[in-house]
Amino acid sequence: MSGTAILINLLGGVALLLWGLRMVRTGVTRSFGGDLQRLLGHSLRNRFTAFAAGLGATVVLQSSTATSLLAASFAGRHLMATAPALAILLGADVGTSLVAQILTFDLSLLSPILLLAGLIIFHSVSGGRRRNIGRICLGLGLILLALRLIVSTSEPLRDSALAQQILASLTDEAVIAVLVGALIAWLSHSSLATVLLIMSLAAGQVIAVGAALALVLGANLGAAAPPIVATLRSGVVARRPPLGNLLFRLVGCLLALPFLAEALPWLALLETDAARQVANFHTAFNLCLAILFLPLIGPMARLTEAVLPEATEADDVTRPRHLDAAALDTPAVALANVRREVVRMGEVVEQMLSQGFEALRNNDKALAKKVEKADDVVDGFHAAIRQYLTLLSREPLGDQDSRRCADLLMFTTNLEHVGDIIELNVVESARKKTQAQIQFSNEDLAELTALFELVRDSMRICFAVFMSDDITVARQLIERKTLFRRREMAAIEEHQQRLRAAATDGVEASSIFLDVLRDLRRINSHLTSAAYPILDTAGELRPNRLRSHHGPS
Repeated sequence: MSGTAILINLLGGVALLLWGLRMVRTGVTRSFGGDLQRLLGHSLRNRFTAFAAGLGATVVLQSSTATSLLAASFAGRHLMATAPALAILLGADVGTSLVAQILTFDLSLLSPILLLAGLIIFHSVSGGRRRNIGRICLGLGLILLALRLIVSTSEPLRDSALAQQILASLTDEAVIAVLVGALIAWLSHSSLATVLLIMSLAAGQVIAVGAALALVLGANLGAAAPPIVATLRSGVVARRPPLGNLLFRLVGCLLALPFLAEALPWLALLETDAARQVANFHTAFNLCLAILFLPLIGPMARLTEAVLPEATEADDVTRPRHLDAAALDTPAVALANVRREVVRMGEVVEQMLSQGFEALRNNDKALAKKVEKADDVVDGFHAAIRQYLTLLSREPLGDQDSRRCADLLMFTTNLEHVGDIIELNVVESARKKTQAQIQFSNEDLAELTALFELVRDSMRICFAVFMSDDITVARQLIERKTLFRRREMAAIEEHQQRLRAAATDGVEASSIFLDVLRDLRRINSHLTSAAYPILDTAGELRPNRLRSHHGPS
Protein backbone atom coordinates (compact mmCIF):
# COMPACT_ATOMS: atom_id res chain seq x y z
CA MET A 1 0.00 0.00 0.00
CA SER A 2 1.39 3.41 -0.96
CA GLY A 3 1.99 6.15 1.58
CA THR A 4 -0.84 8.22 0.11
CA ALA A 5 -3.29 5.33 0.40
CA ILE A 6 -2.23 4.72 3.99
CA LEU A 7 -2.74 8.39 4.86
CA ILE A 8 -6.17 8.50 3.18
CA ASN A 9 -7.32 5.35 4.99
CA LEU A 10 -5.95 6.62 8.30
CA LEU A 11 -7.74 9.96 7.96
CA GLY A 12 -10.91 8.14 6.93
CA GLY A 13 -10.70 5.97 10.02
CA VAL A 14 -10.26 9.05 12.24
CA ALA A 15 -13.22 10.75 10.53
CA LEU A 16 -15.35 7.62 11.06
CA LEU A 17 -14.31 7.56 14.73
CA LEU A 18 -15.30 11.21 15.22
CA TRP A 19 -18.62 10.67 13.46
CA GLY A 20 -19.39 7.61 15.59
CA LEU A 21 -18.68 9.58 18.76
CA ARG A 22 -20.91 12.40 17.52
CA MET A 23 -23.76 9.98 16.78
CA VAL A 24 -23.54 8.51 20.28
CA ARG A 25 -23.44 11.96 21.91
CA THR A 26 -26.33 13.20 19.76
CA GLY A 27 -28.47 10.16 20.48
CA VAL A 28 -27.83 10.38 24.22
CA THR A 29 -28.48 14.12 24.50
CA ARG A 30 -31.72 13.88 22.52
CA SER A 31 -32.99 10.88 24.46
CA PHE A 32 -31.67 11.60 27.92
CA GLY A 33 -30.56 15.25 27.81
CA GLY A 34 -33.18 16.35 30.33
CA ASP A 35 -32.27 13.46 32.66
CA LEU A 36 -28.59 14.38 32.46
CA GLN A 37 -29.40 18.00 33.26
CA ARG A 38 -31.37 16.90 36.31
CA LEU A 39 -28.52 14.58 37.33
CA LEU A 40 -26.05 17.45 37.25
CA GLY A 41 -28.51 19.83 38.90
CA HIS A 42 -29.09 17.43 41.82
CA SER A 43 -25.37 16.80 42.37
CA LEU A 44 -24.66 19.96 44.36
CA ARG A 45 -24.72 18.48 47.87
CA ASN A 46 -20.92 18.21 48.00
CA ARG A 47 -17.88 17.96 45.75
CA PHE A 48 -17.95 14.16 45.73
CA THR A 49 -21.51 13.86 44.42
CA ALA A 50 -20.68 16.52 41.81
CA PHE A 51 -17.58 14.53 40.82
CA ALA A 52 -19.65 11.33 40.53
CA ALA A 53 -22.32 13.10 38.46
CA GLY A 54 -19.70 14.44 36.05
CA LEU A 55 -18.16 10.99 35.71
CA GLY A 56 -21.50 9.31 35.06
CA ALA A 57 -22.68 11.92 32.57
CA THR A 58 -19.46 11.65 30.58
CA VAL A 59 -19.53 7.84 30.47
CA VAL A 60 -23.02 8.12 28.96
CA LEU A 61 -22.26 11.05 26.65
CA GLN A 62 -18.76 9.83 25.72
CA SER A 63 -17.71 13.48 25.61
CA SER A 64 -16.15 15.51 28.40
CA THR A 65 -16.68 18.60 26.22
CA ALA A 66 -20.47 18.12 26.27
CA THR A 67 -20.41 17.67 30.06
CA SER A 68 -18.26 20.80 30.38
CA LEU A 69 -20.78 22.83 28.38
CA LEU A 70 -23.66 21.56 30.52
CA ALA A 71 -21.80 22.51 33.73
CA ALA A 72 -20.85 25.91 32.28
CA SER A 73 -24.50 26.49 31.36
CA PHE A 74 -25.61 25.74 34.93
CA ALA A 75 -22.93 28.05 36.31
CA GLY A 76 -23.87 30.82 33.89
CA ARG A 77 -27.51 30.60 35.02
CA HIS A 78 -26.35 30.87 38.66
CA LEU A 79 -27.84 27.44 39.36
CA MET A 80 -24.41 26.12 40.31
CA ALA A 81 -21.37 27.73 41.92
CA THR A 82 -17.95 27.52 40.29
CA ALA A 83 -16.58 25.02 42.83
CA PRO A 84 -19.11 22.18 42.21
CA ALA A 85 -18.87 22.87 38.47
CA LEU A 86 -15.11 22.27 38.73
CA ALA A 87 -15.77 19.01 40.58
CA ILE A 88 -18.11 17.95 37.77
CA LEU A 89 -15.37 18.64 35.21
CA LEU A 90 -12.82 16.61 37.18
CA GLY A 91 -15.32 13.76 37.15
CA ALA A 92 -15.83 14.25 33.41
CA ASP A 93 -12.10 13.85 32.82
CA VAL A 94 -12.08 10.53 34.70
CA GLY A 95 -15.25 9.46 32.90
CA THR A 96 -13.76 9.86 29.44
CA SER A 97 -10.72 7.81 30.50
CA LEU A 98 -13.01 4.98 31.65
CA VAL A 99 -14.69 4.96 28.23
CA ALA A 100 -11.24 4.62 26.67
CA GLN A 101 -10.55 1.68 29.02
CA ILE A 102 -13.70 -0.11 27.86
CA LEU A 103 -12.83 0.38 24.20
CA THR A 104 -9.36 -1.19 24.61
CA PHE A 105 -10.90 -4.64 24.96
CA ASP A 106 -11.47 -6.76 21.89
CA LEU A 107 -15.03 -5.81 20.97
CA SER A 108 -14.65 -6.35 17.23
CA LEU A 109 -17.46 -8.91 17.15
CA LEU A 110 -19.84 -6.32 18.59
CA SER A 111 -19.32 -3.89 15.70
CA PRO A 112 -21.44 -5.67 13.06
CA ILE A 113 -24.04 -6.62 15.70
CA LEU A 114 -24.40 -3.01 16.86
CA LEU A 115 -24.52 -1.70 13.29
CA LEU A 116 -27.22 -4.17 12.29
CA ALA A 117 -29.27 -3.64 15.46
CA GLY A 118 -28.90 0.14 15.20
CA LEU A 119 -30.02 0.17 11.58
CA ILE A 120 -33.09 -1.96 12.32
CA ILE A 121 -34.10 0.14 15.34
CA PHE A 122 -33.43 3.44 13.56
CA HIS A 123 -35.60 2.57 10.57
CA SER A 124 -38.33 0.72 12.46
CA VAL A 125 -39.60 3.83 14.25
CA SER A 126 -40.35 7.33 12.97
CA GLY A 127 -38.94 9.25 15.93
CA GLY A 128 -38.65 9.51 19.67
CA ARG A 129 -36.35 7.86 22.16
CA ARG A 130 -36.23 4.46 20.43
CA ARG A 131 -34.97 6.02 17.21
CA ASN A 132 -32.20 7.73 19.17
CA ILE A 133 -31.29 4.43 20.81
CA GLY A 134 -30.82 3.11 17.28
CA ARG A 135 -28.59 6.10 16.58
CA ILE A 136 -26.53 5.27 19.69
CA CYS A 137 -26.07 1.65 18.56
CA LEU A 138 -24.98 2.82 15.10
CA GLY A 139 -22.50 5.25 16.66
CA LEU A 140 -20.98 2.57 18.90
CA GLY A 141 -20.69 0.20 15.95
CA LEU A 142 -18.95 2.88 13.87
CA ILE A 143 -16.51 3.60 16.73
CA LEU A 144 -15.47 -0.05 16.97
CA LEU A 145 -15.24 -0.32 13.17
CA ALA A 146 -13.12 2.84 13.01
CA LEU A 147 -10.69 1.51 15.63
CA ARG A 148 -10.19 -1.69 13.62
CA LEU A 149 -9.63 0.39 10.46
CA ILE A 150 -7.07 2.62 12.16
CA VAL A 151 -5.13 -0.34 13.59
CA SER A 152 -5.07 -2.28 10.30
CA THR A 153 -4.18 0.82 8.26
CA SER A 154 -1.35 1.89 10.57
CA GLU A 155 0.43 -1.50 10.52
CA PRO A 156 2.39 -0.76 7.29
CA LEU A 157 3.79 2.38 8.94
CA ARG A 158 6.01 0.15 11.08
CA ASP A 159 8.02 -0.71 7.97
CA SER A 160 8.26 2.87 6.70
CA ALA A 161 11.68 4.41 7.35
CA LEU A 162 10.34 7.95 6.92
CA ALA A 163 7.46 7.36 9.33
CA GLN A 164 9.79 5.83 11.88
CA GLN A 165 12.14 8.79 11.62
CA ILE A 166 9.31 11.29 12.15
CA LEU A 167 7.73 9.39 15.01
CA ALA A 168 11.10 8.78 16.67
CA SER A 169 11.47 12.54 17.06
CA LEU A 170 8.34 12.52 19.22
CA THR A 171 9.95 9.95 21.50
CA ASP A 172 13.02 12.12 21.95
CA GLU A 173 11.08 15.39 22.30
CA ALA A 174 8.36 14.91 24.87
CA VAL A 175 7.38 18.60 24.89
CA ILE A 176 6.78 18.52 21.13
CA ALA A 177 4.72 15.34 21.54
CA VAL A 178 2.57 17.08 24.19
CA LEU A 179 1.99 20.02 21.84
CA VAL A 180 1.13 17.69 18.94
CA GLY A 181 -1.36 15.78 21.12
CA ALA A 182 -2.92 19.04 22.33
CA LEU A 183 -3.29 20.29 18.75
CA ILE A 184 -4.96 17.07 17.58
CA ALA A 185 -7.37 17.09 20.55
CA TRP A 186 -8.25 20.74 19.98
CA LEU A 187 -8.85 20.22 16.25
CA SER A 188 -10.96 17.11 16.82
CA HIS A 189 -12.76 18.60 19.85
CA SER A 190 -12.46 15.19 21.50
CA SER A 191 -9.83 13.90 23.91
CA LEU A 192 -11.45 10.46 23.70
CA ALA A 193 -11.01 10.26 19.93
CA THR A 194 -7.41 11.47 20.26
CA VAL A 195 -6.55 8.94 22.96
CA LEU A 196 -8.19 6.12 20.99
CA LEU A 197 -6.10 7.12 17.95
CA ILE A 198 -2.94 7.12 20.07
CA MET A 199 -3.84 3.72 21.52
CA SER A 200 -4.38 2.32 18.00
CA LEU A 201 -1.00 3.61 16.81
CA ALA A 202 0.70 2.20 19.91
CA ALA A 203 -1.05 -1.16 19.44
CA GLY A 204 0.26 -1.29 15.87
CA GLN A 205 3.78 -0.45 17.17
CA VAL A 206 3.77 2.64 14.98
CA ILE A 207 4.78 4.83 17.94
CA ALA A 208 6.67 3.92 21.08
CA VAL A 209 4.80 3.80 24.36
CA GLY A 210 6.91 6.68 25.72
CA ALA A 211 5.83 8.96 22.88
CA ALA A 212 2.24 7.77 23.28
CA LEU A 213 2.24 8.83 26.93
CA ALA A 214 3.41 12.33 26.03
CA LEU A 215 0.74 12.52 23.33
CA VAL A 216 -1.88 11.49 25.92
CA LEU A 217 -0.79 14.36 28.18
CA GLY A 218 -1.23 16.69 25.23
CA ALA A 219 -4.66 15.22 24.45
CA ASN A 220 -5.79 15.94 28.00
CA LEU A 221 -4.50 19.48 27.78
CA GLY A 222 -5.92 20.20 24.32
CA ALA A 223 -9.36 18.86 25.21
CA ALA A 224 -9.75 21.68 27.76
CA ALA A 225 -9.62 24.31 25.00
CA PRO A 226 -12.94 23.70 23.11
CA PRO A 227 -15.17 24.50 26.14
CA ILE A 228 -13.23 27.74 26.65
CA VAL A 229 -13.71 28.73 23.01
CA ALA A 230 -17.39 27.71 23.13
CA THR A 231 -18.08 29.95 26.15
CA LEU A 232 -16.18 33.03 24.98
CA ARG A 233 -19.45 34.87 24.27
CA SER A 234 -21.07 33.74 27.50
CA GLY A 235 -20.99 35.63 30.77
CA VAL A 236 -17.92 35.47 32.98
CA VAL A 237 -19.63 33.09 35.43
CA ALA A 238 -20.07 30.48 32.67
CA ARG A 239 -16.44 30.90 31.56
CA ARG A 240 -14.91 30.19 34.96
CA PRO A 241 -15.33 26.37 35.16
CA PRO A 242 -13.67 25.71 31.74
CA LEU A 243 -10.81 28.05 32.72
CA GLY A 244 -10.32 26.25 36.04
CA ASN A 245 -10.34 22.88 34.28
CA LEU A 246 -7.67 24.10 31.83
CA LEU A 247 -5.49 25.23 34.75
CA PHE A 248 -5.96 21.84 36.45
CA ARG A 249 -4.83 20.00 33.32
CA LEU A 250 -1.96 22.38 32.65
CA VAL A 251 -0.56 21.94 36.16
CA GLY A 252 -1.08 18.18 35.89
CA CYS A 253 0.84 18.01 32.60
CA LEU A 254 3.72 20.05 34.01
CA LEU A 255 3.92 17.77 37.04
CA ALA A 256 3.69 14.51 35.06
CA LEU A 257 5.96 15.38 32.13
CA PRO A 258 9.31 14.86 33.94
CA PHE A 259 8.25 11.42 35.19
CA LEU A 260 7.12 9.78 31.93
CA ALA A 261 10.25 7.65 31.65
CA GLU A 262 9.86 6.44 35.28
CA ALA A 263 6.22 5.53 34.59
CA LEU A 264 7.04 3.12 31.74
CA PRO A 265 8.33 0.18 33.89
CA TRP A 266 5.34 0.42 36.23
CA LEU A 267 2.90 0.39 33.33
CA ALA A 268 4.70 -2.60 31.82
CA LEU A 269 4.31 -4.52 35.09
CA LEU A 270 0.54 -4.13 34.93
CA GLU A 271 0.03 -4.81 31.21
CA THR A 272 2.20 -6.03 28.36
CA ASP A 273 -0.19 -4.75 25.68
CA ALA A 274 0.83 -1.27 24.48
CA ALA A 275 -2.74 -0.03 24.02
CA ARG A 276 -3.65 -1.10 27.55
CA GLN A 277 -0.58 0.69 28.91
CA VAL A 278 -1.69 3.91 27.21
CA ALA A 279 -5.24 3.54 28.52
CA ASN A 280 -3.99 2.84 32.06
CA PHE A 281 -1.78 5.92 31.98
CA HIS A 282 -4.69 8.03 30.74
CA THR A 283 -6.90 6.81 33.60
CA ALA A 284 -4.15 7.13 36.21
CA PHE A 285 -3.38 10.69 35.12
CA ASN A 286 -7.00 11.80 35.47
CA LEU A 287 -7.45 9.96 38.76
CA CYS A 288 -4.36 11.70 40.12
CA LEU A 289 -5.75 15.04 38.94
CA ALA A 290 -8.99 14.33 40.81
CA ILE A 291 -7.20 13.23 44.00
CA LEU A 292 -4.88 16.24 43.88
CA PHE A 293 -7.35 18.95 42.95
CA LEU A 294 -10.70 17.92 44.47
CA PRO A 295 -9.57 19.37 47.83
CA LEU A 296 -8.46 22.52 45.99
CA ILE A 297 -11.57 23.36 44.00
CA GLY A 298 -12.39 26.14 46.47
CA PRO A 299 -9.09 28.01 45.96
CA MET A 300 -9.29 27.39 42.19
CA ALA A 301 -12.83 28.81 42.13
CA ARG A 302 -11.59 31.93 43.91
CA LEU A 303 -8.68 32.19 41.46
CA THR A 304 -11.00 32.05 38.44
CA GLU A 305 -13.25 34.63 40.09
CA ALA A 306 -10.22 36.90 40.49
CA VAL A 307 -9.19 36.36 36.86
CA LEU A 308 -12.77 36.77 35.59
CA PRO A 309 -14.49 39.12 38.07
CA GLU A 310 -18.23 39.45 37.62
CA ALA A 311 -17.98 43.21 38.00
CA THR A 312 -16.34 43.42 34.57
CA GLU A 313 -19.48 41.97 32.97
CA ALA A 314 -21.81 44.80 32.02
CA ASP A 315 -25.34 43.51 32.23
CA ASP A 316 -26.40 44.87 28.86
CA VAL A 317 -30.15 44.39 28.77
CA THR A 318 -30.34 45.65 25.20
CA ARG A 319 -29.05 42.51 23.49
CA PRO A 320 -29.08 38.71 23.93
CA ARG A 321 -26.17 37.28 25.85
CA HIS A 322 -26.68 33.52 26.12
CA LEU A 323 -27.37 32.36 22.55
CA ASP A 324 -24.16 30.37 22.20
CA ALA A 325 -23.76 28.83 18.74
CA ALA A 326 -21.48 26.12 20.14
CA ALA A 327 -24.37 24.79 22.23
CA LEU A 328 -26.48 23.96 19.17
CA ASP A 329 -24.94 20.48 19.15
CA THR A 330 -26.46 19.92 22.61
CA PRO A 331 -30.21 20.69 22.34
CA ALA A 332 -30.79 20.59 26.11
CA VAL A 333 -28.22 23.36 26.61
CA ALA A 334 -29.40 25.35 23.56
CA LEU A 335 -33.04 25.29 24.72
CA ALA A 336 -31.97 26.36 28.21
CA ASN A 337 -30.10 29.28 26.63
CA VAL A 338 -33.23 30.32 24.74
CA ARG A 339 -35.36 30.18 27.89
CA ARG A 340 -32.94 32.51 29.64
CA GLU A 341 -33.12 35.03 26.81
CA VAL A 342 -36.92 34.81 26.63
CA VAL A 343 -37.08 35.67 30.34
CA ARG A 344 -34.79 38.67 29.75
CA MET A 345 -36.96 39.73 26.81
CA GLY A 346 -40.07 39.38 28.98
CA GLU A 347 -38.58 41.68 31.61
CA VAL A 348 -38.21 44.38 28.96
CA VAL A 349 -41.80 43.87 27.77
CA GLU A 350 -43.14 44.01 31.33
CA GLN A 351 -41.29 47.29 31.88
CA MET A 352 -42.72 48.62 28.60
CA LEU A 353 -46.24 47.77 29.77
CA SER A 354 -45.83 49.62 33.06
CA GLN A 355 -44.13 52.64 31.50
CA GLY A 356 -46.63 52.79 28.63
CA PHE A 357 -49.56 52.95 31.03
CA GLU A 358 -47.78 55.56 33.17
CA ALA A 359 -47.16 57.67 30.05
CA LEU A 360 -50.85 57.39 29.18
CA ARG A 361 -52.08 58.24 32.65
CA ASN A 362 -49.72 61.16 33.30
CA ASN A 363 -49.32 62.56 29.76
CA ASP A 364 -45.56 61.90 30.02
CA LYS A 365 -43.81 62.46 26.65
CA ALA A 366 -40.35 61.45 27.89
CA LEU A 367 -41.65 58.12 29.19
CA ALA A 368 -43.43 57.49 25.87
CA LYS A 369 -40.14 57.96 23.98
CA LYS A 370 -38.43 55.55 26.37
CA VAL A 371 -41.07 52.92 25.59
CA GLU A 372 -40.48 53.36 21.85
CA LYS A 373 -36.76 52.73 22.30
CA ALA A 374 -37.48 49.67 24.43
CA ASP A 375 -39.53 48.16 21.59
CA ASP A 376 -36.40 48.21 19.42
CA VAL A 377 -34.71 46.13 22.12
CA VAL A 378 -37.61 43.67 22.11
CA ASP A 379 -37.42 43.41 18.31
CA GLY A 380 -33.68 42.67 18.58
CA PHE A 381 -34.30 39.89 21.10
CA HIS A 382 -37.05 38.42 18.92
CA ALA A 383 -34.87 38.39 15.79
CA ALA A 384 -31.90 36.82 17.59
CA ILE A 385 -33.99 34.15 19.33
CA ARG A 386 -35.86 33.32 16.11
CA GLN A 387 -32.58 32.91 14.20
CA TYR A 388 -31.11 30.73 16.97
CA LEU A 389 -34.19 28.50 17.09
CA THR A 390 -34.14 28.22 13.30
CA LEU A 391 -30.54 26.98 13.42
CA LEU A 392 -31.44 24.57 16.21
CA SER A 393 -34.45 23.22 14.30
CA ARG A 394 -32.16 22.28 11.40
CA GLU A 395 -30.51 19.73 13.69
CA PRO A 396 -32.26 16.36 13.97
CA LEU A 397 -34.29 16.82 17.16
CA GLY A 398 -36.42 14.46 19.18
CA ASP A 399 -40.18 14.96 19.35
CA GLN A 400 -40.04 16.66 22.74
CA ASP A 401 -37.24 19.05 21.74
CA SER A 402 -38.96 19.87 18.43
CA ARG A 403 -42.20 20.69 20.23
CA ARG A 404 -40.35 22.80 22.80
CA CYS A 405 -38.55 24.63 20.02
CA ALA A 406 -41.87 25.50 18.34
CA ASP A 407 -43.45 26.55 21.67
CA LEU A 408 -40.51 28.86 22.43
CA LEU A 409 -40.78 30.47 19.02
CA MET A 410 -44.53 31.01 19.47
CA PHE A 411 -44.07 32.44 22.96
CA THR A 412 -41.34 34.81 21.78
CA THR A 413 -43.47 35.95 18.83
CA ASN A 414 -46.38 36.70 21.15
CA LEU A 415 -44.10 38.78 23.37
CA GLU A 416 -42.92 40.70 20.32
CA HIS A 417 -46.56 41.36 19.35
CA VAL A 418 -47.24 42.64 22.86
CA GLY A 419 -44.32 45.04 22.52
CA ASP A 420 -45.66 46.25 19.17
CA ILE A 421 -49.13 46.88 20.61
CA ILE A 422 -47.66 48.88 23.47
CA GLU A 423 -45.45 50.96 21.18
CA LEU A 424 -47.79 51.44 18.20
CA ASN A 425 -51.11 51.71 20.01
CA VAL A 426 -50.83 52.46 23.72
CA VAL A 427 -48.03 55.01 23.27
CA GLU A 428 -49.85 56.53 20.30
CA SER A 429 -52.96 56.91 22.47
CA ALA A 430 -50.79 58.54 25.14
CA ARG A 431 -49.42 60.96 22.54
CA LYS A 432 -52.91 61.93 21.34
CA LYS A 433 -54.08 62.40 24.90
CA THR A 434 -51.06 64.58 25.70
CA GLN A 435 -51.36 66.76 22.59
CA ALA A 436 -55.08 67.36 23.17
CA GLN A 437 -54.52 67.90 26.90
CA ILE A 438 -57.20 65.32 27.66
CA GLN A 439 -57.77 64.08 31.18
CA PHE A 440 -59.74 60.91 31.84
CA SER A 441 -62.54 61.09 34.36
CA ASN A 442 -61.85 59.52 37.72
CA GLU A 443 -64.26 56.68 36.86
CA ASP A 444 -62.60 55.96 33.48
CA LEU A 445 -59.12 56.09 34.99
CA ALA A 446 -60.16 53.68 37.75
CA GLU A 447 -61.57 51.24 35.16
CA LEU A 448 -58.41 51.42 33.04
CA THR A 449 -56.20 50.97 36.09
CA ALA A 450 -58.13 47.89 37.20
CA LEU A 451 -57.89 46.32 33.75
CA PHE A 452 -54.21 47.20 33.50
CA GLU A 453 -53.59 45.43 36.81
CA LEU A 454 -55.39 42.37 35.42
CA VAL A 455 -53.12 42.39 32.37
CA ARG A 456 -49.99 42.82 34.46
CA ASP A 457 -51.03 39.91 36.68
CA SER A 458 -51.70 37.85 33.54
CA MET A 459 -48.17 38.59 32.38
CA ARG A 460 -46.72 37.32 35.65
CA ILE A 461 -48.86 34.18 35.53
CA CYS A 462 -47.90 33.78 31.88
CA PHE A 463 -44.21 33.58 32.83
CA ALA A 464 -45.01 31.21 35.67
CA VAL A 465 -46.64 28.94 33.07
CA PHE A 466 -43.63 29.37 30.76
CA MET A 467 -41.14 28.40 33.47
CA SER A 468 -43.09 25.57 35.12
CA ASP A 469 -45.36 24.04 32.43
CA ASP A 470 -47.88 23.64 35.26
CA ILE A 471 -51.33 22.61 34.00
CA THR A 472 -53.16 24.13 36.98
CA VAL A 473 -51.52 27.52 36.44
CA ALA A 474 -52.22 27.26 32.70
CA ARG A 475 -55.93 26.75 33.46
CA GLN A 476 -55.84 29.77 35.75
CA LEU A 477 -54.39 31.87 32.92
CA ILE A 478 -57.19 30.82 30.56
CA GLU A 479 -59.80 31.63 33.20
CA ARG A 480 -58.35 35.12 33.54
CA LYS A 481 -59.08 35.72 29.86
CA THR A 482 -62.79 35.20 30.54
CA LEU A 483 -62.56 37.39 33.63
CA PHE A 484 -60.88 40.16 31.64
CA ARG A 485 -63.58 40.00 28.95
CA ARG A 486 -66.37 40.35 31.54
CA ARG A 487 -64.62 43.28 33.22
CA GLU A 488 -64.01 44.92 29.85
CA MET A 489 -67.66 44.65 28.80
CA ALA A 490 -68.77 46.06 32.16
CA ALA A 491 -66.32 48.95 31.79
CA ILE A 492 -67.59 49.76 28.28
CA GLU A 493 -71.21 49.70 29.40
CA GLU A 494 -70.58 51.96 32.39
CA HIS A 495 -68.45 54.29 30.25
CA GLN A 496 -71.26 54.65 27.69
CA GLN A 497 -73.74 55.48 30.42
CA ARG A 498 -71.43 58.21 31.68
CA LEU A 499 -70.90 59.45 28.13
CA ARG A 500 -74.64 59.79 27.50
CA ALA A 501 -75.00 61.82 30.68
CA ALA A 502 -72.00 64.07 29.95
CA ALA A 503 -71.36 67.00 27.57
CA THR A 504 -70.44 66.29 23.93
CA ASP A 505 -66.82 67.44 24.36
CA GLY A 506 -65.97 64.02 25.90
CA VAL A 507 -66.12 62.20 22.54
CA GLU A 508 -62.35 62.37 21.86
CA ALA A 509 -61.51 61.18 25.36
CA SER A 510 -64.04 58.38 24.90
CA SER A 511 -62.37 57.28 21.66
CA ILE A 512 -58.96 57.06 23.34
CA PHE A 513 -60.47 55.24 26.32
CA LEU A 514 -62.08 52.60 24.08
CA ASP A 515 -58.88 52.23 22.02
CA VAL A 516 -56.87 51.53 25.16
CA LEU A 517 -59.43 48.95 26.32
CA ARG A 518 -59.09 47.20 22.96
CA ASP A 519 -55.28 47.26 23.22
CA LEU A 520 -55.28 45.82 26.73
CA ARG A 521 -57.59 43.03 25.52
CA ARG A 522 -55.24 42.20 22.64
CA ILE A 523 -52.23 42.19 24.98
CA ASN A 524 -54.06 39.90 27.40
CA SER A 525 -54.96 37.51 24.56
CA HIS A 526 -51.33 37.22 23.45
CA LEU A 527 -50.25 36.51 27.02
CA THR A 528 -53.01 33.95 27.53
CA SER A 529 -51.87 31.99 24.46
CA ALA A 530 -48.92 30.69 26.51
CA ALA A 531 -51.30 28.26 28.19
CA TYR A 532 -52.59 26.60 25.02
CA PRO A 533 -49.57 24.39 24.13
CA ILE A 534 -49.46 23.02 27.68
CA LEU A 535 -53.19 22.30 27.82
CA ASP A 536 -53.09 20.86 24.30
CA THR A 537 -50.29 18.46 25.26
CA ALA A 538 -52.30 17.44 28.32
CA GLY A 539 -55.38 16.81 26.12
CA GLU A 540 -57.44 19.44 27.92
CA LEU A 541 -58.46 21.52 24.90
CA ARG A 542 -61.80 20.79 23.27
CA PRO A 543 -61.83 20.15 19.51
CA ASN A 544 -63.15 22.80 17.17
CA ARG A 545 -66.79 23.46 18.02
CA LEU A 546 -67.61 24.68 14.50
CA ARG A 547 -69.78 22.25 12.58
CA SER A 548 -69.12 21.87 8.88
CA HIS A 549 -72.12 22.41 6.59
CA HIS A 550 -72.17 20.63 3.29
CA GLY A 551 -74.24 22.00 0.46
CA PRO A 552 -76.27 19.81 -1.84
CA SER A 553 -74.23 17.49 -3.97
